[in-house]
Amino acid sequence: MAEVIEGVSPTRMELLKLTRRVKLAEKGHDLLKEKRDALIAEFLDVVSEVRAARKEMEEKLKEAFNNLILAQALLGVENVRQISLITAQKIALDFDTRSIMGVSVPIIEAESLSRKATERGYGFVDTSAVLDRCAQSFEEALEKVIKVAEVEETVRRLAEEVEKTKRRVNALEYILIPRLKATRKYIQMRLDEMERENFIRLKKIKAILERRGR
Repeated sequence: MAEVIEGVSPTRMELLKLTRRVKLAEKGHDLLKEKRDALIAEFLDVVSEVRAARKEMEEKLKEAFNNLILAQALLGVENVRQISLITAQKIALDFDTRSIMGVSVPIIEAESLSRKATERGYGFVDTSAVLDRCAQSFEEALEKVIKVAEVEETVRRLAEEVEKTKRRVNALEYILIPRLKATRKYIQMRLDEMERENFIRLKKIKAILERRGR
């Protein structure tokens, strides 16, 4: 049995107010349920996107590390390390947002990170094509990492909004609406009681007046 809201006067005006509040709460509940269901659908779509993006990233990273092992075997670990120190690259990221069902989610954009061999800063005399493939695969892998960061943050924000919306739906469904209805029922019962009491009182007064009039 839901609790009755305290401090509510059992009047017809209060009964009308409660009836309006119940209707508003039920309408809000229905709208929030629709929003929750739509958010869950969007969330599941992005989760699928995350899986695909992570798979691409993992495959590209695996390829990159395999190429790194080949380059180290051919040129030596220390030589590869020294070469890596002169191939630094500035990564410029542009951050923006878009809205999914009212939820602000990130857009992370970067210019292509893949470079020509001549743009990496090392010479070709003491290196090989294996090193070029290694550098290129790591550059491509980094692009995949940035994409994964974007979609994973999108999933996180959507999950938070889904959870928040679910709590609001549950609060309306299991707490507020039952309490409003219980209070409305309580006021209606009190008004009915008061009406019966007034009816009995009037009957008694009428009987007294009739006896006096004889």
